[in-house]
Amino acid sequence: MSQLVEFYRGTGEDAEGRKLADVWAFSDDEMEFHHDFIQWIFPLQQASRFNPYAPILSDRDIAAFQDEPVLRDNLKHSFDRFLAFVGLEEKDGRVVPAADFESKRQIFLAPDHNWLRITRALTSLRLLGLPEQSEALYEGLLDLIKDGQARITAETRRFWKNAARPDAGD
Repeated sequence: MSQLVEFYRGTGEDAEGRKLADVWAFSDDEMEFHHDFIQWIFPLQQASRFNPYAPILSDRDIAAFQDEPVLRDNLKHSFDRFLAFVGLEEKDGRVVPAADFESKRQIFLAPDHNWLRITRALTSLRLLGLPEQSEALYEGLLDLIKDGQARITAETRRFWKNAARPDAGD
């Protein structure tokens, strides 16, 4: 089995020797500071431009995530941890601002690598068997924009739409 699947089972390590639980235990500052974990918790089918040691999803990896509930459960935990990092939470199937959203607003709203991380999460969740969470995140982001809680560029909104809904077109 691949290093990524073993990492997600909790038995393997990423390229830095960390277990999945180690990444989940990162403080928000560590999540902001480290740039090499996001490709492991939200892997894609393309090589990372920023991390040469990042896993690349294979068809076998995708099939493993779709076949093994523990992998999807761990992916859901990664999703919840990432939401907490940016000041969001999932409630009743919707992604909404968490109680600490205002204090984390700068993390979320800065047009930088966290917007790229959101794009990655939307795509990875959809590919690995959690399309409902991908859609909930996308809808939650749209709600933030509509409610005036987030100013997101049109280009970024297109990236997010294409990540969550690749068949929807422009």
